[in-house]
Amino acid sequence: MKAFIFEQLYEVSKKPYQKYFKKNKPWTVTVKELVALPPNSLGAELYHFLTKNNFELQSKLESHDIYHVLTNIGTTVPEEISMQYFLWGNGKRSLYLFSVLTIGTIFYCSHFKRFLQEYKRGKRSSKFYQIDFQKLVHLPIHNIRTAFFIN
Repeated sequence: MKAFIFEQLYEVSKKPYQKYFKKNKPWTVTVKELVALPPNSLGAELYHFLTKNNFELQSKLESHDIYHVLTNIGTTVPEEISMQYFLWGNGKRSLYLFSVLTIGTIFYCSHFKRFLQEYKRGKRSSKFYQIDFQKLVHLPIHNIRTAFFIN
């Protein structure tokens, strides 16, 4: 039931967040272009992530899926909250992030140890949340993880 409530909150908030809060431009790279990129590139790994999870690229929210790919954090509700903790540790600050952290911590307090581990992992990584990853989709994912100390 907690996951259902959390997912419904996401669905209700996604469109206004995209429209009013996300100032970045939508990507021009398509899924067809991602599949054509070299194996083990960031774009190819993003394509695999999208396919595996039956997701589509969402306008202005493309970096969110990149964060999943780079951090190897899954997509269950507790994992989504864990990723927000990682991003908080990495320096990202937004009302949306703090909302997820607050509600997620209340709903999933039994996962707090994992949340704290991801926060610390984000602190150890170089800041990457503000990077325009569309320009890096052709690069080997290993090189990007290494450059930003994402282990």
